[in-house]
Amino acid sequence: MNRKKVYLILITIFILTVAAAVLSFPNYFNKGIDSINAKFHWGLPRFAQIPFKLGLDLQGGTHLVYEADLSNIEESDRSSAMAGLRDIIERRVNLFGVQEPIVQTQKTGEHYRLIVELAGIKDPAEAIKMIGQTPYLEFREERPEEETKRILEKREEIKGKSVDEIKKTKDWQVALEDPYFKPTPLTGKYLKEARLSFDPNTGEPIILLHYNNEGAKILKDLTKKNIGKILAIYIDGQPISTPRIQEEIPDGSAQITGSFTIEEAKKLVRDLNAGALPVPIKLISQQSVGPVLGSISLAKSLKAGIWGLIAVVLFMIFFYRLPGILASLSLGIYVLFVLALFKILGVTLSLAGIGGFILSIGMAVDANVLIFSRMKEEMSEKEDFGAALEEGFRRSWPSIRDGNATTLIIAFILFWFGTSFIKGFAFTLSIGIIVSVFSAVFIVRNLLRLFIGTRLEKWKWLWKPLF
Repeated sequence: MNRKKVYLILITIFILTVAAAVLSFPNYFNKGIDSINAKFHWGLPRFAQIPFKLGLDLQGGTHLVYEADLSNIEESDRSSAMAGLRDIIERRVNLFGVQEPIVQTQKTGEHYRLIVELAGIKDPAEAIKMIGQTPYLEFREERPEEETKRILEKREEIKGKSVDEIKKTKDWQVALEDPYFKPTPLTGKYLKEARLSFDPNTGEPIILLHYNNEGAKILKDLTKKNIGKILAIYIDGQPISTPRIQEEIPDGSAQITGSFTIEEAKKLVRDLNAGALPVPIKLISQQSVGPVLGSISLAKSLKAGIWGLIAVVLFMIFFYRLPGILASLSLGIYVLFVLALFKILGVTLSLAGIGGFILSIGMAVDANVLIFSRMKEEMSEKEDFGAALEEGFRRSWPSIRDGNATTLIIAFILFWFGTSFIKGFAFTLSIGIIVSVFSAVFIVRNLLRLFIGTRLEKWKWLWKPLF
């Protein structure tokens, strides 16, 4: 490879490294920008600060376990009912602004449980109260234009006012209503079943709804007077679908069509059934992690990561000399890239996730050890430094590929079958492995190419490992 191409690659890596550093640690760069702005009276913009997302064990929060009462539901429908319940609980906890809430179902013998982890929750009592409510499914019809206009005008009238001022406003309660849809007598208690089917002509997924006798009468009246209008479907006050009425439905059997994917249709069916079937849940366990304990865990984890990084750097420099220095430089770039990816991908870091990252730091130099050992053998047979370098990388690649591929396979299995903490470990480990292969095979290789044709390539002791 010609030297110009090597320079271009390294300049690109340098730019990406600076970008990763800015994204990972914007505070340090913003301090410099503030100093420049204060000294020269400039108006340079500050970098956006995107915080790392911390899990329950690092940020503090609440771990809740609920038991679901499925005694009134057929055994064949219980898994679907729990999946629908999980979707609804996720929607509820998102109202609290919880970062990456974890909601999962678990079956132990004949017991069906719902596990909810709320990181950073400030009002667990209110969250527990809201989570414990049975899902409420309702169907709303379009409001007349004059009603919509009245509600929007009232909202504009109270905008910016204090609570006391709002209460003094005439008919202020109107502003709390949904401006576009109004409640109807049709609710989830009249829905017998929602199920997934497929259009026989187009093959597209559709949702079939079946109502009981009382619900069929209500639906007939609603559809008769609202042909061409939307009949919105709400769960817990949040819209989940807005189908348009095509014709009067006299027999209580309706269908929802649209450009659904199969997964979207399945989710809608689960939500409809969860709202139609009462699935009471009872809180059986509550554990809280205080923010102080979480901050201590975070500090210890960071300390372990820093010491681990230092130990690896010292080992590489001591045993591999100049290649070890280049590998350590690549390792620093690797750390910045991984931290930036954690922010870009929105990875929630738990203690297990940080453990996976720290482990990947040690594994990040495995490829370098293989490469440098192979280079040593090639340099003992070849006089040409460039040829020994390229041959060392070429011959070590199968071992690097196979070793990291097997670790990735195990990480994927852990992620697929593991619990939330195991998944965090597997995910961060997988990211670390992928980036480490890039840093070892691509970054280190191009850094070493800088020395081809220089005086330093003649100094054999710089390139040979200590043992």
